[in-house]
Amino acid sequence: MSIRSQLEEQEKQILSPHACLSSRSRGRFHKELDTCDLRTVFQRDRDRILHSKTFRRLKHKTQVFLAPAGDHYRTRLTHVLEVSQIARTIAVCLRLNEYLTEAIALGHDLGHTPFGHAGEHSLNTLHPGGFRHYNQSLRVVDFLENHGKGLNLTWEVRNGIIKHSKGYRDILPDDSRGLPATLEGQAVRVADIIAYLNHDMDDALRAEMIRETDLPMHLRRVVGDNPSRRIDAMVRDLIMETLRLDDDRLHLSTMMQETIRDLRSFLYDNVYRNHLVHNEFEKAQKIIRDLYMFFLEHEFPNGSAKPFTKRIPVNSCEEEKRLHRHVCDFIAGMTDRYALGLYSQIFMPKPWSVL
Repeated sequence: MSIRSQLEEQEKQILSPHACLSSRSRGRFHKELDTCDLRTVFQRDRDRILHSKTFRRLKHKTQVFLAPAGDHYRTRLTHVLEVSQIARTIAVCLRLNEYLTEAIALGHDLGHTPFGHAGEHSLNTLHPGGFRHYNQSLRVVDFLENHGKGLNLTWEVRNGIIKHSKGYRDILPDDSRGLPATLEGQAVRVADIIAYLNHDMDDALRAEMIRETDLPMHLRRVVGDNPSRRIDAMVRDLIMETLRLDDDRLHLSTMMQETIRDLRSFLYDNVYRNHLVHNEFEKAQKIIRDLYMFFLEHEFPNGSAKPFTKRIPVNSCEEEKRLHRHVCDFIAGMTDRYALGLYSQIFMPKPWSVL
């Protein structure tokens, strides 16, 4: 028996009846003939994501504070790692598939733009088909990564990626159609908001935008007065409530759902919509907008110092649609610093030298 087969047998013996077993995956985006005798399918998915170029670029993409100079501010990469760790804790305690959980967590934000939600908002306005980072994450793993071949992930990981986002909606809505199909995907969905609520508050405290005492007392009574206690309180509530009800979905208590909603509203009012953040948000939108319009008319950079060449005008609606898609993919994949450098190269005047 191969090591992979042994791992699959262990899952059947150890994991919860509600867990997703590797041996029962619905399969990959494209059928593969070659298999691995060491790793399960979800381990392979995790490794494909971890070794991708898109994943590495997350270290230079904004979480909340644009292109932060401070070493301790979160980036999109550190956010993903924190989500992964919280989700894995949930998975272990509920005896879910840890490898599937980790793969979804590491891949859920691959489609995020430079400058965080400022970039996402801009591309949603500019691209005729709209733009949502979770759709782009799926596009990355299906089509854009690996020189256009994609990562060919399993259905379960792809479903967790596309269903992770909540926006301002309910975390765990009553209508299960809005939820990931697996409990592992649901664990990532909840871990995502637990992570960003706490680390965004921590970053805002570091930036002296808020003080710990600004958090309303009724919230502090429920979740504590520091990030560690808040995360513990939220994760503990999710685990205990899910074990108590013991069905095929995750649960938060009514009190914790209300607390998380109130905490999210507090951050929107005091951090995300703060004039300091909003001013930088508008600058970032201009950068994305100017780059987008420029590359509709000019070829992408070829790595040389030569001037950008004009595109040949498109002759049909279909060609224009493909061009918009191509430009949108190009800009969405940029890091903050690459976008800033390209913007400077294209739009900023250069000193004239006679030497």
